[in-house]
Amino acid sequence: MKKDIHPDYHMIDVKLVNGETVQMRSTWGAEGETMTLEVDPSVHPAWTGGGTRLMDTGGRVSKFKKKYEGLGF
Repeated sequence: MKKDIHPDYHMIDVKLVNGETVQMRSTWGAEGETMTLEVDPSVHPAWTGGGTRLMDTGGRVSKFKKKYEGLGF
């Protein structure tokens, strides 16, 4: 491996949405800094089961569903 081409890999604190703080190794920031997340697995629909409803702005969702309604979705 070439020397001095890789970023510094160090410990940081990551503050989750619920206020919990965990330590992780990262190339972000400097040693000991705190990264505050706005979205994490405890609140994002991709991890929580997608309980939110899709907003149909401008009829786009309805138009899409109508266009592909015969394909067995």
